[in-house]
Amino acid sequence: LGQTFKVTSQEATKLSLAFSRPPLTSAEDCQKLSEDVQNAILAVATVYYWLPKGQGTTLRKMVRDATTEVVEGMIQLTETILSAPLESLSQEQLISTGGVWEACEQASNLPRDNQAAVASALAACLGVVKDALEEMEHALVEGQDPYSDIMEDEELGFRGNRDTYWSEADRKLLSSCMGLMKASKACLKKVLGVVKAYGKADSPEQIAQLDDLADIANEISPSVDELALSMYPPMNQLAVRLNAAKLASVLKKVLEITKTSHVCPPSEEGWVQFLTGAVDHNMNKIKNFTQGQL
Repeated sequence: LGQTFKVTSQEATKLSLAFSRPPLTSAEDCQKLSEDVQNAILAVATVYYWLPKGQGTTLRKMVRDATTEVVEGMIQLTETILSAPLESLSQEQLISTGGVWEACEQASNLPRDNQAAVASALAACLGVVKDALEEMEHALVEGQDPYSDIMEDEELGFRGNRDTYWSEADRKLLSSCMGLMKASKACLKKVLGVVKAYGKADSPEQIAQLDDLADIANEISPSVDELALSMYPPMNQLAVRLNAAKLASVLKKVLEITKTSHVCPPSEEGWVQFLTGAVDHNMNKIKNFTQGQL
């Protein structure tokens, strides 16, 4: 794959240079250039299709995304050349050529097996959850009005509206929701740690277990985002409860799948149990605070 990406990068350079200044390339040379570009792209696609599905769906998806980016980059470069007048090298053509180079360079950063692919996917999820948590912590620290960074507007009028504030009851509920978001971050951090330490991609069973983990962990960040969005005022406490329940269910599933897979030796079972308890504890508090909403 690395070799085919390298060849494609070189073909993009040749194509771009051929159409960087007058005179126009001969029809024969154009034909040769086109064939070389087409062959390079077909080689990239062929090597992707050679990757057996049994090596892991997470790995395969990452390789597919990298391959798609190369193909789309080359399409964009070709379209840019076709639509630009042949006077001098345009800014668009330079950007498109650089785009192909960048996409081709990704081959060296691709994970080498499903264990590395799943670790990479988990790290990306963790990054998103960390950002959402920091944003919500910042909003809570800002004081009573989470919209205080939005300038007052003549058309909108003064922000004295109760809809921009949290009530005392809202704040009690917020505390448990934050506990659930923190548990999400801790859960991803711990699962990433055991995948790196104990994850293997030597057997079909191990590869499948890693894919199951990645699939369910992928649901954490959208669930955290949905909960965070519903936490802003004006707060609908029932919507918050439903989003919290969805997140708690996803976290419990992640912990369950981790516990029964090869990445969790007996020495790691303690934190799985602790985090399961933390999820239940926060969810029970959320249920108690919102009981009157049902």
